[in-house]
Amino acid sequence: MEIKRFLDYKDRVISNCSKVIVGKEEAIQLVLTCFICSGHVLLEDLPGTGKTMLLRSFAKTIGGNFNRIQFTPDLLPSDLTGINFFSQKTGEFEFRKGPLFSNIVLADEINRATPRTQSSLLEAMEERQITVDGVTTVLDEPFMVMATQNPIESYGTFPLPEAQTDRFFMRISLGYMTREQELGVIARPSTLAIINELETVVSPEETEYVRNHFNEVRVSPEMAGYMMDIIERTRSDSRFLAGVSTRGAIALYKASQVTAAMNGREYVIPEDILFVAKPVLCHRITFGGNLRTSDAEIAFRKAIEDLPVPLEGK
Repeated sequence: MEIKRFLDYKDRVISNCSKVIVGKEEAIQLVLTCFICSGHVLLEDLPGTGKTMLLRSFAKTIGGNFNRIQFTPDLLPSDLTGINFFSQKTGEFEFRKGPLFSNIVLADEINRATPRTQSSLLEAMEERQITVDGVTTVLDEPFMVMATQNPIESYGTFPLPEAQTDRFFMRISLGYMTREQELGVIARPSTLAIINELETVVSPEETEYVRNHFNEVRVSPEMAGYMMDIIERTRSDSRFLAGVSTRGAIALYKASQVTAAMNGREYVIPEDILFVAKPVLCHRITFGGNLRTSDAEIAFRKAIEDLPVPLEGK
């Protein structure tokens, strides 16, 4: 494994996306981690904080086909997957592909669509395939769903079912910029103009390499044990109604490997695990009451803070 290729790949992607989204390098790295792990990302934050712009800039930086879907209450499953229509020219039914047939799919305001439409994403997200009228079509790789939602406004929205939430590799929040960063942003040209000028900075071959070789990063028994300590704490702590699934444990393992590689190491250390633990695990935990995302993350951090941290080792 050539660790320098991971470092170079990360630096180019973060540098390019930072031309659009200022001061959010950590969030960009987390989105990149999801992409390398073949996962999907749920970006949850207040309106106007740059969620859609981050995902659009990331898609252009990575390259490949890109489709944006604005989710609304009247959106139908066939609007995502495509339909079979009768062609008068050929006298036969032909399949017209929907926007899910793309490398990068931006599902904007995903919680504004009905549960029926939201569930149409499940097969594509988990199985990398779409079935229409009994015919299954495999999606091209890489394939990534990047969804946004507003965590506060509930009028006219449909909360994501737990089965679908668990299929998102990470849930990320951007938060506000600092005063100095925001002063620079409000005085610059429009964000759309900057995005239009962005270029793809990584090749398909480079993307294929990092996606196929990150699992060569070593995870010692002590580091794997620490991950399981965190997972088991979410299942036993009285503050939580239900803990992290096995799918979540696998996601934490993979994300830790990618984080180590992008930090220039061929082995995982506790800092790698803690860097990705919150975005990978928090949305997979069932909390008592109607906690906001920030409160849930505080409860999670308090639950694992007293766990013994193993010594770093190769």
